[in-house]
Amino acid sequence: MTQVARTPRSDPARSESRGLAARVSLGRRFTPVSTEFMMIASTALLLTIFGLVMVLSATSAVAVSKGENPMDGALRQGIFAVLGIPLMFVISRFPIDFLKKMAWPALIGATMLQLLVFIPGLGVEDGGNRNWIRVAGFTLQPSEFLKLALALWIAYVLLRKRAMLGTWHQVFIPVIPVSALAIGTVLAGKDLGTAMVLVLILLGCLFFSGVKLRLFIIPVLLGVLAVILLAVTSTDRMRRITAVCSDMNNYTGDCYQSIHGMWGMASGGIFGVGLGNSQEKYGWLPAAGNDFIFAIVGEELGLIGCLVVLALFATFAVGVFHIIRKTQDPFIRVAAGGITVWIVGQAIFNIGVVIGLFPVMGVPLPFMSQGGTALLAVLIACGVLLAFARTIPAAERGKVTR
Repeated sequence: MTQVARTPRSDPARSESRGLAARVSLGRRFTPVSTEFMMIASTALLLTIFGLVMVLSATSAVAVSKGENPMDGALRQGIFAVLGIPLMFVISRFPIDFLKKMAWPALIGATMLQLLVFIPGLGVEDGGNRNWIRVAGFTLQPSEFLKLALALWIAYVLLRKRAMLGTWHQVFIPVIPVSALAIGTVLAGKDLGTAMVLVLILLGCLFFSGVKLRLFIIPVLLGVLAVILLAVTSTDRMRRITAVCSDMNNYTGDCYQSIHGMWGMASGGIFGVGLGNSQEKYGWLPAAGNDFIFAIVGEELGLIGCLVVLALFATFAVGVFHIIRKTQDPFIRVAAGGITVWIVGQAIFNIGVVIGLFPVMGVPLPFMSQGGTALLAVLIACGVLLAFARTIPAAERGKVTR
C-alpha cells in the first residue's frame, strides 16, 4: 500500500510567537535613545568640533612663522577625533557587566602604561614634567587613560563593598592605598595638575557612593594636606602659586602667561575680534592651543563664545546627573559621578586658570585643548557614559509595566 507523504502544517500559534519575537527584537534594536544619551553625545560632538576649529586657529599662526604646514596641529588633533568619535559609539554598546569585569584589567593596564614614561628613550620630559611617551612620531600622555580606569575601578570595588560602607576600613581598603599608588606614578613625573584631577575623581566616587559624611571628610583632608605638602616642598610650584598677577607688576616673570591670557579675554569684548583674528596667538601667549585655548576663544569669539562653551559643559553635566539620579545600579552611579567630576572639574580648573582665579597648573580644557591622548580618553569616557545612558529607558519601561 503506497503511503502519501504529508506536508506538515504550520502551527499558527508558533508562527505568531516567532513573528512577535522578531518584532520585539527589532523594536529593541531601534528603540529611541534616552534624552540623557542625546545630551551627552551632542555636547561631546559639538565641543570636539568646536575644539578642532579653535586648535586650527590657535596653532596656525605659529606654524606659519616656523615654516610648517598651518594645518598640522588641527590634522593631528583630527586624527584622534576620527578615532575617538566612532570608538565612543562602539563603547556605548558595551554591556554594563562587561565594563565591571574590565575594571581591574583597565587599572592595571593604565598604571603599567603610565610607568612607561620613566623608560629612557621612550619617556618624554617637558617643562619639568615627565608624563609623556613618544610612539611612532606621536606624543601620548598615559595618565589620561588612568583617569577613566581609576573611576571604573573605584566604582567596581565600592559596588562589591556596598553593604559594608558604614565602617572606615571597608571604605578605605583597598580604595585609598591602590588609588594612592596609581596617583603616585603621576606624581613621580612631577605632574601635580593631573594628580589633583585624579584626587578629585577619587573624592567624587566616594561622594556618589553614599559613604557617611565623617568617612568622606577624612580623604578630603588627606588630599588637601598632600597637595599643600607637595606645593611647599617645590620651589617652582610655590613661586607660581604665590605669584600675584592682578597688578601686572610681574609681567616678565611668573605672571607672563596669565597676564597675556587675561589680555586676550579682555580684548575680545562681547562679540570678539573675529575667528582667526587673535593677536595673542602670534607668539605672545604660551600654550595658546593647549592649556590657554579658552583665552583664544574669548579673544576671537568674545563673551558669547565663552558662554557657549560654558553652556555645553553645563548641558553635559545635567545629562550625566540625570543618569546618576535615575539609575538603580550603584556601579553606574559611582562611575558616572567620578567621570563627571573629572571632565567638569577639569574644565573649571582650566577656565579658572585662564581668568586668573587659580595658578597655572597645566590642566587642559576637555574636548578642546590640543592633545590627542586627552581627547581620545575623554571620548572613550563619554562612550562609557553613553553605555550607562542606554540603561535608563529600559529601567523606566520596567517600572511602567509593573
